[in-house]
Parts: sequence; structure tokens; C-alpha cells
Amino acid sequence: MSGEDYLLGESDSDLEEGHEQEGSVFGEDLELNQFDGLPYSSRFYKLLKERKTLAVWKGKCEFLDTLAKSQLVIVSGTAKTGKSTQIPQWCAEFCLSAQYQHGMVVCSQIHRQQAVSLSLRVADEMDVNIGHEVGYSVPLETCCSSDTVLRYCTDDVLLREMMSDPLLEHYGVVVVDQAHERTVCTDVLLGLLKDILVQRPDLRVVILTVPHMAKKLLTYYGNIPLIKLDSPCPAEVVYSNSSQKDYFYSALRLVLEIHHTKEGGDIVVFLASSQEVDCAHDIIRQEGANLSPELGELVPVPLSPEKGGCIPSQSEEQGKSGKCPDRRVFLTTSQGEDLFWAVDTVNFVIDTGVEKRYVYNPRIRANSLVVRPISKSQAEMREQLMGSAGKCFCLYPEETELPDENPPQILESNFTPTVLFLKRMDIAGLGHCEFIDRPDPECLMQALEELDYLAALDDDGNLSEIGIIMSEFPLDPQMAKALLASCEFDCVSEMLTIAAMLTAPGCFLEPPVGSQQAALHCHMKFQHPEGDHFTLINVYNAYKQSQLGNGIFSQRLIILFIVETCNTIFVIPWLLSCYCVHMQKTRDILKRIELPISEPSFGTKCNTQNIKRALLSGYFMQIARDVDGSGNYFMLTHKHMAQIHPFSSYGSKADKLGLPEWVLFHEYTLSENNCIRTVSEISPEVFIQMAPQYFFYNLPPSESKDILQHIIDHVSSVHKNKKQDTQTLPSDVPEDCQANQSYERCVIQ
Repeated sequence: MSGEDYLLGESDSDLEEGHEQEGSVFGEDLELNQFDGLPYSSRFYKLLKERKTLAVWKGKCEFLDTLAKSQLVIVSGTAKTGKSTQIPQWCAEFCLSAQYQHGMVVCSQIHRQQAVSLSLRVADEMDVNIGHEVGYSVPLETCCSSDTVLRYCTDDVLLREMMSDPLLEHYGVVVVDQAHERTVCTDVLLGLLKDILVQRPDLRVVILTVPHMAKKLLTYYGNIPLIKLDSPCPAEVVYSNSSQKDYFYSALRLVLEIHHTKEGGDIVVFLASSQEVDCAHDIIRQEGANLSPELGELVPVPLSPEKGGCIPSQSEEQGKSGKCPDRRVFLTTSQGEDLFWAVDTVNFVIDTGVEKRYVYNPRIRANSLVVRPISKSQAEMREQLMGSAGKCFCLYPEETELPDENPPQILESNFTPTVLFLKRMDIAGLGHCEFIDRPDPECLMQALEELDYLAALDDDGNLSEIGIIMSEFPLDPQMAKALLASCEFDCVSEMLTIAAMLTAPGCFLEPPVGSQQAALHCHMKFQHPEGDHFTLINVYNAYKQSQLGNGIFSQRLIILFIVETCNTIFVIPWLLSCYCVHMQKTRDILKRIELPISEPSFGTKCNTQNIKRALLSGYFMQIARDVDGSGNYFMLTHKHMAQIHPFSSYGSKADKLGLPEWVLFHEYTLSENNCIRTVSEISPEVFIQMAPQYFFYNLPPSESKDILQHIIDHVSSVHKNKKQDTQTLPSDVPEDCQANQSYERCVIQ
């Protein structure tokens, strides 16, 4: 059976011919859309002509033939081939030919904005309404219906869907896009699909990737079909004569030089990190304001996919300023390489050849920022962005040896959330996940130990009842445990706020050079004396108050949340609205599994103590002590030293006076100045109460541990002859707090 047999109705050429027939009576001989039964619009035929110019179109028949005969197909091609838009549509045609008896089509992406943009484009090309036949599902947002036959979603959303549908029986075709990015979720998805294919002979899996990754996938999956797409003609590549140590300023100088030539076209600059993107944006904006009007307007556009950044259309730019900008400079990182699939105005690419990535060290539970060269596949992808008419400036010599691929994220990330998910899949019969690159055994053991400390595992190493509940939440295991503990300590509303603001991107912007003091002044207006976790609640509560529009307070918040006097935004308002959605979805999970949700009581002494107890239930492994009273914090689990981040409630104290001795921290980063972030004060007595005994006795010897042991010995001697009730709160809890405690508690340890 040929691939064309899967197309219901007439061929594409017949569609175009039928559309161009003259003299036909309105309503007669109109071709009907096979997906919704309505006549095709004129835009459909216009887009069809554009689709036929894509490199992927030549392989349509071969792809459909292969899909009919094979369970697994790999499609290999570079950027701008059209595989991310066309392949899923053809899969939908394949499922339609079988009357969807095996299910619909789902296509995974690694960035939420990519999933949304592609679904909008594909809905347009298929001449259907978004949210009906074509939809998308991304974290905190779903646009689908019962009529959806093709759904784009992020890889993490698809994985969580497998918790309720482990064999993905709702789908007839699963398309895994951007497999070469090697995210943790995509690697896990590829491993589980290998097992699912054995159990579901009717399922089809299509993997979209680049040539370098295709070889590795063939080794992993064995003898399976590979369809190679023709690559567009690459641009002219200009290499640097020497390695640029100051690549950042070299790239910015080159932007201005290109603009001075008056050659038309937008510019894409690939920088190493989002911090460099923000800094470059400020510099180009300042320099552009001083340029001669004869050169035209130079507009920098920062793009950070992890922060939800997307490419504005020229019509959107025109709407803002009243005219189209003469030249846009897109500033992005390696994570933004796939954002330019629909941009035809780029004529210049500036490639710095390096990237910065966080690498997780399981021994010390810390991230370190590593600067390294990009891979060959990344370099090739950047060269393909503007076609043969453009130029790609590589700020490194041609003879530079780039690695074939970057290390997969599963080897460089915290493995504990993945192990929790796989333990949950084990219950559904999918516990065996053969990874393309196996994680380090030490990382696996560290993850299992951490889950054991959190009481997520039983004596046999399987998920405990608490572990099963923890896996229900789209949170890190530590945060999930803290949220469960908040049900016991009657501070659920406050913990929902903290969880949302620490899981989603931070609402505080990193200020550009020269604006640190202004940003610090802005942040200090929200600071809470108990620590950063409480400051986050302050920020969110202030935002909610501003939404209500209550008098003077609302006017003050307009300044805080929108613009400072230096016209720099230091707090991101739209992220705060995202937190609302995140909180509601998490609250819905709590209601679904029938856990108690207490009323908010933020600000009372009892509530403050309970929030700290709930946090310690999950983050007892992240405790530090100021050993000399000057802000040098010693971490109990691995004996490293660190400073509090300058933008912490405590880090802003230049004199270091009044710093808490014992703190709980959310994140530790290895850098030139080792920093702990999101820090709140705790008491050693409450830490002893909340930390599991077997965790405490596994701590390495130190003066801090001796202090804690002394406290334990003292408490034991005082209560030597008293029978202790495990439900009784410690003596340092106020009486009014004890009276307000709920008697209906969920067991957390």
C-alpha cells in the first residue's frame, strides 16, 4: 500500500487544481477538509504551496509507507526542513485512515512555547480551529477538546500523563521531537517507549532528530527504518582567526558593524547564558539609541525559552511602535535554537561557540556552572537558520574540534525526581527503563538514599504510601514532602505559595550591571524578617492585593511590580499570575486525594513556626550553620562553606550583623563565590525534631553535629522519666498554637 493511499479524498495537486477552476458555481465542487468536513479556505491552498517547498515534503510518500510497515521510524534532518510541522500532520492522516481505532497523535516538545507555536501553525495549515482538531498541553495550560486528533505537548506533561495511562493507549502515534536535545524527560520517554512498543504492537513511534543523534538511536533501537531529509543549502560561514576570550563583547561589536553596513536582514546572536542575554539587551538598547537615524532602528529582542520567551511577529512589533523595526537583533542561548523555524527575516547569525550549563553534583547536592563548547550538531543547526543568502559568523577558528554531541542532561541533573517517577511506573508495570546513556550508579544510590530519608520508600525499596502521594505532584520530591507535611501543620495555603514560586521561574530579575542597588532597594520592600521563603509569600500576597485594587497600597504596588524610576523591571508581573495557576492545580491534586487544606493564617507566630516545620520535613538535608558569626555558612551534609546570596533577605546585610546562626536553604550553587539561595532561619531544636534519626546519625562528624548532639542529650536528660507522646509538640511552641492544631493529621514519617 502506497503512502498516497492514506490520504482520504483527492491528492494535493487535485486540491489546488480544483481550487483554481474558473466558472464554478459557489458551493459546488468544493473540496472538504478530511478532519472537520468543512470546505477548505483560500488560506489552506496558499499555505499548501509553501509547505511543498519544504525539504521534508519530498519524503512524504516514503514516510507514510514506512509508518504503515514499521512500529518505529527515525526521521533525521537539520533545521528548517519542516519536520516538526509536517510529520505530525501526516501521522494524523495515518490515524484518520484507520478511523482512530488505535488512538490519536501526540507530539512532544522540550519547551512550552515551542509546543504552543507549532500547534498554532499546524492548526492553520490543516485549516482547523486551535483547541479542536489540533491542540496543545503545556505546564499550567491546556487547549484541547474531545475532538483533538493532534496534540502538541511538552515531554514532562506526556510523562506525567503516563502515570494514569502507562501504555499511552489514547494514542496511535507518538512523535518525539527534538530527541537530540537529550533532556531528562525525553530520554526517559524514549526508554519507556521501547518497552511499550513490545506490549502494544499497534502503536507507532516517530523520532525526529538531527543526523548526529540518528546514529546513536540506530545503535540503541537496532535495525529500524531511517529517513534522511535533504538539508537546505547552508549559509556562508565566516570563522574567526583566533579564539575569542572576550566573545561577549566581540559579538556585540559585530552586531554594530553589521548594522553600519546597511545590509538588510535581522541578526541572531547565540550567547552562553540567559544572564548574558539580559546584559546584551541593555547594552544594544543603549548603543542603538545613540546611532544615527540614517542607519535605521536597531531593536534588541531577548529570547529565553525557559522564561517563556517567544519571537514577536513583525505585525506585533509594528503595533508597539507604529512601524516595523529596521533591524531586529535576537539574543538567545543554545536552548533557543529551535525557535526560528518560522522566521524568514534572519540574514545574519553570530555564533559565540560556547554555552553555560548547570551540572549537578549528587555528593554535595549542588549545581555548578560549567562553560563548554557547543556540539557539531548545534553548529550545523545555526548555520542552517538563514539559508544560502545569509552569513554565519563563528567566533572561533575553523579547525576548532567540537564534540559530536553534548552530554545528556540525565547524566548532569538531579536524578532523584526521575527515580521517584520510575518507581511509580514500576507499579504500573513499566519500571524497566533502558536508558540510551545509563546514569552513574552513584547518582542512582544517592537518589535512592534521599527518597529513603524522605520516607518515600518501604523496607523492600518500593514506593511507600507517602511516596505514591508524593509522585502525584509535579514537584521535586523534597518540595512534595514539605507540602504533605503542611497538611499536618495547618499551613497548606502558605506552602502552596512557596511551592509555586520555587518551582516556576523566579519572579525577581537579575539586574544589569550598574542597577544592582536599585534592584536591591526594590527587593527589600518585600523582605520578611523570618527569611526568604516568607519574603516569597509577601511578594505573592502583595500581588494579590494589587489585583484587588485597594487604595494606596495598590498605587504603591504599581511602582513595585511594573517600573522602577530607572525604567528597569525587577519583578515580573506575568510570572506571578502563573503562580496563581500553579497553586490552583496543586490545590486540585490535594483535593483529589482528599488531603486537608487549612485556611491561610500568614503572619501569626504559630503559622510561622508551622511553615518552618513543614519546610524542614522536606529540606532537612539542606541545613547550614554560621560558624564564625560573619556569614560563613558550614553545610552539615558535606562540610562545604558558602555565603548567602546578595539578594537574600540576609545577604543584603553588608555588615553581616544579625545573621541567623542556623538556616535552611533551597539551593546551593558552586561558583566563584559559593552561594546558598532562598534562605530562612530555623532553630536547631526544631531541626532535631523534624529530621529522621537515621539521617542525623549518618551526618559526617563536625562541630555543628556535636552541638546538635548536645541538645539531644540535654532534652533526653530533662525528659528521662517522662513518657513522650509522638503527637505532642515541643515545649517551645506557644500555647495558642497548640490549641489551634488540628486533630486530623496525615502521617508524614
